[in-house]
Amino acid sequence: MSLTIGVDVGGTKIAAGVVDEKGVIGTRARRETPSHDPGAIVETIIEVTKELAAQHDVDAVGVGSAGFVDSARSRVLFAPNLAWRDIPVRDQVATATGLPTVVENDANAAAWGEFRFGAAEDVDDMILLTIGTGVGGGVVLDGKIYRGAHGIAAELGHMRLVPDGHLCGCGLRGCIEAYASGTALVREAREAASLPSAERLLERAGGDVQRITGPMVTELAQAGDELAIVLIAEVGRWLGEAMGSFTAVFDPATFVIGGGVSAAGDLLLSPAVEALRKNTTGAGHRPEPEVRVATLGNDAGVIGAADLARV
Repeated sequence: MSLTIGVDVGGTKIAAGVVDEKGVIGTRARRETPSHDPGAIVETIIEVTKELAAQHDVDAVGVGSAGFVDSARSRVLFAPNLAWRDIPVRDQVATATGLPTVVENDANAAAWGEFRFGAAEDVDDMILLTIGTGVGGGVVLDGKIYRGAHGIAAELGHMRLVPDGHLCGCGLRGCIEAYASGTALVREAREAASLPSAERLLERAGGDVQRITGPMVTELAQAGDELAIVLIAEVGRWLGEAMGSFTAVFDPATFVIGGGVSAAGDLLLSPAVEALRKNTTGAGHRPEPEVRVATLGNDAGVIGAADLARV
């Protein structure tokens, strides 16, 4: 059975694994990301690849990276959290390891993993939305990743949702990421901390508003706290509005929702589905896309990158 290596490069960690043709990860490797040293990041990718390749007969390497990746799946053009600017990652890794290498945007890799082996393996058209610190996106149409003319399509978290709205980390205002992310959830929770209904939330944070976190809000919501439920539902509503717009553009069969905030389950997804239905053009007169929870978790990027090395 053919084996390939998938490497998922994040802002804090580099996770890698040997993956078979069924999307099963065998041997794994992990390192901290030297995020402020572009050369050291590539060296760390090479290090984990060589470590895994020494233990298995592998055919190729797929590297999933945050940021803009060119259409040749060769260079990382821009990755704000990794200090990469026009870095020829593919050629550097391939030269050092002797293995054919491809580079892919990390959200595209995760979407491919869910499409091939996870929540969307039974459809041809799907959209992955990862709801974490930010909002990542990947689009598969007719069984192929949609990359756009220059390789940097599907930055779905940065579609404008609210004109002149909250400032987004990208520098623009009103992006989906500023309303439907874990960062947005924390912002709204901290702003609500002065309300009488925030007593349990403040107590959970030890009385310090700045210690309020997204997982904290999720835990309280799952325990029945009314304010926390409302806060997560608001994130879900914004997410559903965004999905309504994506439905108009892409007409997906399925949305797959991943990322840390998806741990809220139906507390997030029920209001998201309701908002999707209210904001879908021609609702009631067209098939509705399904909304599913991602099944591969943090392994989606490794599995997807490894499989894309075969494509």
